[in-house]
Amino acid sequence: MNIGDKLLYLRNRSGCSQETLADALDVSRQTVSKWELGQSLPDAEKIVAISNYFSVTTDFLLRDTSPVKIEKNLDRIVIEFANSAADLDQISRALVDIARDGIIDEEERIRLFEMVKTVDNIIPAISEIKTLLNM
Repeated sequence: MNIGDKLLYLRNRSGCSQETLADALDVSRQTVSKWELGQSLPDAEKIVAISNYFSVTTDFLLRDTSPVKIEKNLDRIVIEFANSAADLDQISRALVDIARDGIIDEEERIRLFEMVKTVDNIIPAISEIKTLLNM
């Protein structure tokens, strides 16, 4: 997917018109149209402005990658993370239970160890989400 296709995709995804984007970038609507049609390319300054406007990286705009693929990957990862939400809820409840008496016995140490393992399994999904969202 080229930069024009990505620009059209980002604009449609955000509900932004060519006119609105043109105003934000201080160019004409026809210029935005030419970029989207592949008849011309934005200069480096405008690429940076586009990346800021849509909160994407310049790398995303310039590399030949598909935003649809990224969206699908993000959807899959978010679903995996959402499935972990129940685990996180159980961990929260267990921590409250453990902290209630202020003393951690051997059984509670084992429960804490299991909680840490669960969180360790969730952290990669969070990292992937952050990467895909360019955070």
